[in-house]
Amino acid sequence: MALILNIETSTAVCSISLGKDGKLLALKENKEGMKHASHLSVFIQNILKENDLLPTNLDGVAISMGPGSYTGLRIGVSTAKGICFGANLPLMAISTLQIMALTVIQNPSILSTIKNKQNAYFCPMIDARRMEVYTAFYNIKNEIINDITASIIDADSYAKELLEREIVFFGDGAQKCTEVIDSKNGIFIDNIYPSASGMVEISEQKFQGKQFEDVAYFEPFYLKDFVATTPKKNIFK
Repeated sequence: MALILNIETSTAVCSISLGKDGKLLALKENKEGMKHASHLSVFIQNILKENDLLPTNLDGVAISMGPGSYTGLRIGVSTAKGICFGANLPLMAISTLQIMALTVIQNPSILSTIKNKQNAYFCPMIDARRMEVYTAFYNIKNEIINDITASIIDADSYAKELLEREIVFFGDGAQKCTEVIDSKNGIFIDNIYPSASGMVEISEQKFQGKQFEDVAYFEPFYLKDFVATTPKKNIFK
């Protein structure tokens, strides 16, 4: 059994949670956009203080590893590493898509809309700009079915799979797919986002299985290389 700090900064939502023995103990979350640099450290300080804890009282730290926002992931991973180094704690990494999938799989009201739950695929989607999404398929056991990809969505996307089974689409990337994916087996769920609350059960399992990362060398799973853009307007003129 363990007391674990969970950090999620892969999208516009910044959240942290405390998990104790695989159960949610406390949660702090901000949905105001990419303000992780100013919120994350404060959230961590406050959640520890409110629960009369020091970093050394923790058994481990879990980080949402991506895919997602390059900047958000860098902030989250850097913070997690700093805590682990300072308090000599193990680091665990969890796929952002798996966190989202578990949130849906454990929601009874969503499951009630699925006719064949054992055959269904759960498809978290993170917006990667334009018509591209970071995505993968998961089954009802939250086991990944295929490799995580950066996929460009069009009218033919998942056509073969949708003939064979129900697919539940969710996440901010799924919103733009409602206009191009047209199938009776396509189920679209709103307001699903990565949250540290969805990390608690998985991080406990990883801790018990000693599935730890190398704190010195661990890097987020970006999936795509970071590309810096040049502003169209010259601000020096």
